[in-house]
Amino acid sequence: MKQIDSIALFRLSVLGQLVSRERLERGELQQLIRQMAQREYAIPGSERTRLGEKTIEAWYYAWRKDGIDGLIPKVRVDRGQSKLTPALQEAVLAAKRENPRRSVRQILRLLESAGLQANHSLSRSAIHRLLQQHGLSSITGSVSLPEEKRSFGAEFAGSIWYGDVMHGPRLALNGQMRKTYLVSLFDDASRLVTHSAFCLGETALDIEGVLKQALLRRGIPTKLVVDNGAAYRAATLQALCARLGIHLIFCRPYAPEGKGKLERWHRTFRDQFLSELDARRITDLADLNARLWAWLEHVYHRTGHAALGGMTPLARYQQDLPRIRSLGAKAATLDSLFYHRVSRFVKKDGTVSYLGQPFEVPYELAGKTVKLVVDPHGARVIGVESDAGESLGDATALDRQANLHRVRRKPEQPGDDDGASVTGSAPKRGPGGAGPNLVELAHQQYYAGAPAPSTTTAREA
Repeated sequence: MKQIDSIALFRLSVLGQLVSRERLERGELQQLIRQMAQREYAIPGSERTRLGEKTIEAWYYAWRKDGIDGLIPKVRVDRGQSKLTPALQEAVLAAKRENPRRSVRQILRLLESAGLQANHSLSRSAIHRLLQQHGLSSITGSVSLPEEKRSFGAEFAGSIWYGDVMHGPRLALNGQMRKTYLVSLFDDASRLVTHSAFCLGETALDIEGVLKQALLRRGIPTKLVVDNGAAYRAATLQALCARLGIHLIFCRPYAPEGKGKLERWHRTFRDQFLSELDARRITDLADLNARLWAWLEHVYHRTGHAALGGMTPLARYQQDLPRIRSLGAKAATLDSLFYHRVSRFVKKDGTVSYLGQPFEVPYELAGKTVKLVVDPHGARVIGVESDAGESLGDATALDRQANLHRVRRKPEQPGDDDGASVTGSAPKRGPGGAGPNLVELAHQQYYAGAPAPSTTTAREA
């Protein structure tokens, strides 16, 4: 499976609500783009934090035309070469240094007024690239206005899910005191917990495991709102959401707006579950999760909620079942969507290592670096791929005892046409198999009851 470009994933995350909306009212597109251009972003490979409206608009139409592939950056053939003449470059840089608050548009007007260029003969992008090369692309001293924040709620179940991790209790699991973490996914409209599980960490792998079960149980959400932490920023999670058509939204650092309902559920969980949990009855993580899931399904999901007008979360969720996107045909290949690709160097004996265990891959790959396809949730190795996502064969656990009795393949040498081939097949013969054949003679004489030829006779033949 081809890996999704990291820049394309970033651009998809920027597009935000644009790609998740089924329909936009007249004039709404430009209004949303204008708002998005006012935000700050962690742009990969750049010190800039702002994006232009034209850039966002171009990404939007590229996504509508070609999907995620349309967001992959194109390499310019004239990369690194400025279209501006040396004199024009000096004028642009001087104008910016004289007044750092000047925008690209203002610099263009200044050059036109000074007669240094004809109207519309110079592009804004060319000036921006020049300023960027000299570290002058940002506008300093801008005044930030207070941002308006309002309470909101999803109209339908499945529209918005929230993901978060809550620190759980320290418990004696399998004879050792271990710290636990509760990873949860929560539906905004219905307050239903689509899935939750105690884990021994808060890694991307833990989050993906909970998401996989939530998808199987409750369908595919339109949006998934998560923290800005490293676990949620993992490329595997972003690629997974992109393939399933889930709009992944990251909360801004220190501003987890919109997750108040999930935080409220955490308080309910502490008051009703953790306060009643008898740690002495818990022996391992599976035991703890069994009690969690029983409480969710038989208590929380079946208790009336004041914010839902007395409806239970389960009843509210079931009310919107016709609107929820099911996995459908994707369910058959869901496991493969959660596979990870890890780079491995194939040793001379045709083996690679994963989780400390050796695996055999096609011997022809010896000395090459390949992508090992693994199922991290089941600790399984699936196969080998190229960087382009093409299958290169299977990967099997190394069996040294079986290899002891395996026939080794010999490299084919020039002029070996009269001998055995590298696959161990019989040597080539002339048309019709002419000439004496001791194997066939022995076979005929044995089954015909004739006496076997003597050693001398066989040699003379």
